[in-house]
Amino acid sequence: MGNDSENNSDGSRKRIRVVAATIERDGKFLITQRRAEAVLPLLWEFPGGRVEAGESDAGALQRELDERLGARIEVGDELATIFHDYERYSVTLVIYQATLLAGELEPRRVNEYRWVPSSEFGNYEFPPADQSTMDKLLGEAGGNAGAAAD
Repeated sequence: MGNDSENNSDGSRKRIRVVAATIERDGKFLITQRRAEAVLPLLWEFPGGRVEAGESDAGALQRELDERLGARIEVGDELATIFHDYERYSVTLVIYQATLLAGELEPRRVNEYRWVPSSEFGNYEFPPADQSTMDKLLGEAGGNAGAAAD
């Protein structure tokens, strides 16, 4: 992800398209922790990653879940689109509902993963772009929105 800090040739902020999955099982959501050497190290997030050139959102999400966790998923409905400006780049984050089909989860390109009820999201530090998604899920689940640390 070394290109994250680069601007476009016209000097404008680079915009990165990222997709993430909300996968629920027994009232808990799958979250993953970024690796220590990653951008925004050791923060928690819904699993996903960057959409590569020529790739569909669904294709990117399926590829990223396989690469990061060894998981096969079915991508469902789009839940939210969030635009967030970081210091050196901007992110368009598109969140999809997804279903885990197969694959024994193993942390391949993440530090670790956990299944967490939405009521405990406030116990984990998430990137700012993910926070509005957390709030939306908490609202839909009828929980109390716990603010993740920035």
